[in-house]
Amino acid sequence: MKAALVFLLTAIFCSAAELKVVALHPLIGDLLRQVGGDRVEVVDLIGEKGDPHRFNPRAEDLSVVSDAELYFVSGMGLEGYLPKLEAILGGKARIVEVGKPLPPLYGACDHEGHDHDNSHEMDPHWWHSVDLFRRAAGVVADELAKASPADEEFFKANAAAYRVKLDALEKWLKRELVRIPKDRRILVTAHAAFQYFCEAYGFESHSVQGLNREQMPDAVKLAALIADLKKDEVVAIFPEKESNPKMLKSLTRDTGIKLGGELIADGRGMTSYEKMMRSNVETIVGALGK
Repeated sequence: MKAALVFLLTAIFCSAAELKVVALHPLIGDLLRQVGGDRVEVVDLIGEKGDPHRFNPRAEDLSVVSDAELYFVSGMGLEGYLPKLEAILGGKARIVEVGKPLPPLYGACDHEGHDHDNSHEMDPHWWHSVDLFRRAAGVVADELAKASPADEEFFKANAAAYRVKLDALEKWLKRELVRIPKDRRILVTAHAAFQYFCEAYGFESHSVQGLNREQMPDAVKLAALIADLKKDEVVAIFPEKESNPKMLKSLTRDTGIKLGGELIADGRGMTSYEKMMRSNVETIVGALGK
């Protein structure tokens, strides 16, 4: 009897053992919690208001997660700090780029010395497609299972259940977007973060800035953008919660186009992917719908 009790307690404690992982993007953190459940401890190193574009890994910051086995990042070139992170980790943990196996879109590159008309820079904002986020659930489940093979079926079941939730989210999203006439489906945003959304749900995409917030348009590009917006009879220009709306306010003043509500580009300040998508869709429909 005593031996059986010891075996039972051992089994309980073993099954409750957590795999410790690090999330370096707020939406990836949510995905890890959805798929990992109570078998995974997720540590968010960037924090609720941190910027995944500008994170600067330091050895002292990583010391609090020295026992983590996996570091999950968004990938597709978003995290320019990965070489530095790899050097600090020194092979003690594995970095997983969740977006790496997903099909990318490309945007115009504004880097000095490059042809500005050559669309060759990978767009890292893949999470604005619900379909790609749904695929990412499988990527995360596979990577967690590699680190904890005993929990493989648990992770796969959680990923399947989460994909069902995402199916429901996308059905709601498409029903809402039907309220926007086709001739008003032009999404003008602060920076080029919504190309995947536009590609997936039938919008034309315009942005004031490039794929990152440092790519500011010169006077010639800005004049061309204003001309395009007027020609297309754009209804609204959308700022982002993380950006300075000064230029957008100037654009609305120069064009007479109204300033829409704030969109959320990378999940900062949101508790879940679903809440971000619902917030963005409601904001877009509120400004462009009839």
